[in-house]
Amino acid sequence: MSVVIIGGNERMSRQYADVCTAHGYDAKVFPKETGPIEKKIGSPDLMILFTSTVSHKMVNCAVEEAKKKSIPVCRCHTSSAAALENILKQYCA
Repeated sequence: MSVVIIGGNERMSRQYADVCTAHGYDAKVFPKETGPIEKKIGSPDLMILFTSTVSHKMVNCAVEEAKKKSIPVCRCHTSSAAALENILKQYCA
């Protein structure tokens, strides 16, 4: 199982990955735009968008790519580790 996280705080990237690993997911974390994101996403089981800390352009590219590949998208305004845990618990259930 894999998760792509778009947005969030750069300094928390490692914590996001650790939370995903604790729930049995492999994680790719993109806290900021570093080139064309659609080529880096791959085909994950879930895409999480932390909307408060990401640009509209990056959100639009990610959502467009998710629609093409039928990837479920979860949007969350807060970018905390607790919010990520809640999303993963909800998705696992």
